[in-house]
Amino acid sequence: MNHPNRLRDAVLEDGTTPLIGVFDMFSASVAAQHYDGMFVSGFGFAASHYGLPDIGFIAWPDIVAFVQRLRLAFPRQHLLVDIDDGYVDPETACHVVQQLEAIGASGVILEDQKRPRRCGHVDGKQVLALEEYLEKLELILAARRDLLVVARTDATEEDEILRRAKALAATDADVILVDGVRSVNWIRKVRTVIGDKPLLFNQIAGGKSPRLSLPELSGLGVNVAIYSTPCLFAAQTAIDRALRDLKDADGRLPEFTADSVGVAESLALLERNISRHHERVPAGSGAATAVVAGG
Repeated sequence: MNHPNRLRDAVLEDGTTPLIGVFDMFSASVAAQHYDGMFVSGFGFAASHYGLPDIGFIAWPDIVAFVQRLRLAFPRQHLLVDIDDGYVDPETACHVVQQLEAIGASGVILEDQKRPRRCGHVDGKQVLALEEYLEKLELILAARRDLLVVARTDATEEDEILRRAKALAATDADVILVDGVRSVNWIRKVRTVIGDKPLLFNQIAGGKSPRLSLPELSGLGVNVAIYSTPCLFAAQTAIDRALRDLKDADGRLPEFTADSVGVAESLALLERNISRHHERVPAGSGAATAVVAGG
C-alpha cells in the first residue's frame, strides 16, 4: 500500500480532505471511528508525550516511534506528520523524512520558523531567511521517494506571506500551508499567488484563523484541512469536568448509563487496533465513510 500516493490522490479529489489532530494512541483510536485521516500534531504530541508546550522540546526519535505505533494500529489511515523545522539542521531533517517514509507515514509538514519555535497561532514567531528554508526544503524533496511534503510558512507580514507562498509554490512541494492566516480574504490572496498548487488550511480552537466548514473551505479552493487540537482540547475539558464531578460526589463514580463508557466499551475500541483484527474493521466504514463523503 503506497500511503503517500493515497494521500496525494485524496488531496487532488474534489472537496477538502479533513485530517484530525491526534495526540496519543487512544485519541487516534477514537478519531479513526469518524475520519479516514490523522494529523500528528506537534502541539498535541508535546503536550501528551512530555507535558510541555510545543516550543522545540520534541525529539525526532519520539515522533518516529509514535508514527510507527500509529501505522501498525491504523494501516489504512492517512498519516500527515508535523516535523516542525525538521529538528533544526537539514541533515537531521532528511534523515527523519526517510525514517518516516520507511515506517509508512503519508506525508510531513516542514515549517520555516527559527528556534525557539512557537505554535503557528501565537505571537512571537520568527522565520528563517527564505533562501535558508528553501535549501532545507529542496534537500528534503530530494531525500524522499513518494512522501507527500507540505511546505509551511509562518511569516506574519503581509507582503512577506505572499512572497514566501509564491516561492514555496514554485518548488516541488506537494502542498502549501500559510499558518495563522487571519481571514477568508487572506485565504483567497494565498490561493491566487500559489496558482494550481494544493492549499492546506490549519484550524485550531482559539487560534488566529476563522472557523470554516469543509464546504466553505472547498469553495475557497482549499484542498486539505488539518484540525490540530480537537481531541486534545476535548480531552482536557472532559477530564477536568469528570474529576470535578467525582470530587463533588465525595469519590462516588457516576451512575453507569447507556451513553457511558465503561470497561467493555473501552476494550471494544482498543481491540480493533490489534493487527489480526484489521481486516474485520476497515478504516472508513460506517460513520467514517459518511463524514468524509460529506466533506
